[in-house]
Amino acid sequence: MNIIRRTLDIDAGTDARLRELAAERGQDVSAVLAEAVALLDSVVDIGNPDIAEDRRRLDAFRRTREAIPLHQVKAWVDSWGTDNELPRPLPQRIG
Repeated sequence: MNIIRRTLDIDAGTDARLRELAAERGQDVSAVLAEAVALLDSVVDIGNPDIAEDRRRLDAFRRTREAIPLHQVKAWVDSWGTDNELPRPLPQRIG
C-alpha cells in the first residue's frame, strides 16, 4: 500500500471522537478515516447526484410541511446499541 501524508485541520471535538473510535476498534485514526470515506462514498454519489429525487422530496416537504427535526434524528442514532434504544422518529408538521 502506498502511504500519503495529509495534514487536516479539524476541531478538538472531532479529533477526540476520531481517537475514541480508533481506540474502540483497536485501529489508528487513519484507518477510521479511511473507513469513513469508504462509507461516505458508498452512500453519497457526488459525481451523479439525483437532483430529481432531491426536488421530489423538497416538493413533498413544501406540500406537507412534514419532516423529522435533526435533533430527534441525532438522539435516535445516538441511542443505537444502547439499553435505551429509541424508536425511529416519525415525520411531524414543521412551521
